[in-house]
Amino acid sequence: MSNDNLSPQKALIYVMVVTAAADRDMTDRELKRIGDQVRNLPVFADFDERELVPSAEECAARLGQEGGLDRFLDVVVDSLPPNLMETAYALACEIAAADLHVPPEEVRLLQILRDRLGLDRLIASAIERAVKARHATV
Repeated sequence: MSNDNLSPQKALIYVMVVTAAADRDMTDRELKRIGDQVRNLPVFADFDERELVPSAEECAARLGQEGGLDRFLDVVVDSLPPNLMETAYALACEIAAADLHVPPEEVRLLQILRDRLGLDRLIASAIERAVKARHATV
């Protein structure tokens, strides 16, 4: 891949996009949730929201390049500082939960992300549980 350096914000966007695309069906709810995260989270405070769509398109192009998902995740993880590893996983879980159903492809991607981000299983479980609680319905 050319220009492997991503900003931390762009790496977080890539995590959300790859999670939404894992089942080959990016839904409107997932896309809206990505936009909501970029608009509302402090980590994106200095990110120009107009760069969201071009970043998502660039993400899709990178996914299709040589090396596939493994190389893609190397670039993403290498672009994140240690203090944003849990944030990246939390954002992936948020996007996976957006449709109130997590298909097997997204579950598998979350497992891969958890491992690649080097997250402790208990921390990952706490993040997953918090997201599940936030998305509960009556």
